[in-house]
Amino acid sequence: MSTLTQHQWLYRRQPTAHITADHYELVEQPLATRLGEREVLIEARYFSVDPYMRIGQSGKPTYDPDPHPLDTVQQGGVVSQVLASNAAGFLPGDWVYSYTGWQSHARVHAGALTRLDPAQAPVTTALGVLGMPGRTAWFGLTESGRPHAGEVVVVSGAAGAVGSLVVQFAKRHGARVLGIAGGQAKCDWLRDTLGADWAIDYKAHADSGTLAAEIRALTGGVDVYFDNVGGMVTDAVLPLINRRARIVICGQISQYGGGLDTPALGPRLLHHLLYQRATIQGMLARDYVHRMDEMVRIVAPWVQAGQIVFEETFVDGFEQLPNALNALFTGEHRGKLLVRA
Repeated sequence: MSTLTQHQWLYRRQPTAHITADHYELVEQPLATRLGEREVLIEARYFSVDPYMRIGQSGKPTYDPDPHPLDTVQQGGVVSQVLASNAAGFLPGDWVYSYTGWQSHARVHAGALTRLDPAQAPVTTALGVLGMPGRTAWFGLTESGRPHAGEVVVVSGAAGAVGSLVVQFAKRHGARVLGIAGGQAKCDWLRDTLGADWAIDYKAHADSGTLAAEIRALTGGVDVYFDNVGGMVTDAVLPLINRRARIVICGQISQYGGGLDTPALGPRLLHHLLYQRATIQGMLARDYVHRMDEMVRIVAPWVQAGQIVFEETFVDGFEQLPNALNALFTGEHRGKLLVRA
């Protein structure tokens, strides 16, 4: 076999609101299978869809000066299997992680692959608890949030891939944890399965004032706020921060569905930071790539012992990738959202 058919989702048009398949084009083309030195041929099995992908589609500078280029394969993390190898250490059938994006097959230099051991943990964890979301949750909480035993940690977007891990990591630090999510079922899951002390359904509140009143009634005040959402939830939390609180800005997903380039301006809340001598810090997973091994050494034994819940929601079909990305912003899933080829 000298060629095979490669399917790709090309990013064609910048969205201004919700993402649809109209912003992409599904193409197929022949891919030569002849391998160069240290090249590996892989076939994708699982694709990660993540909120940062929408940030990359912003029309204004973000943490990257330029947006995701049009007419190229949508970037993203992938778990694949090796079909053929011209590199030591990789054999047909091996599982690997790569950042090869939304394409069914790829020829990849061995240096861009991470070999996965399915005997140690499910291979999909490389896209979740033992991958970028896990790195975000662990270092965002421990380095920026710095929780202490007995403190109150509030997590917005608490039923998502990152938030659900922050809840559990904070409990392991001895903190009291309030998870905020959309819907009663998610709140029950946060309390009954993840061990959160309290959970609030933000959808049950018409405004930030009533949400703040419930947060105050449950917690008395907030020492660490891990913010994945922004918007009304953050408006409710910031007036409740305690002295020397730490606020971690991990995401602002409430803005990604339509307000990314023109975000809604919230109330002027900086005076609360002044009064409480609090700190507010943004964090990105990329800041801790060089410390990935450190996180895995700590968290992987918990995963292997069944001490960490890492729920995964699967969408089946390569053709569903754009719809799955949009589903991140509708709150229809719990834990890590993955597309299964």
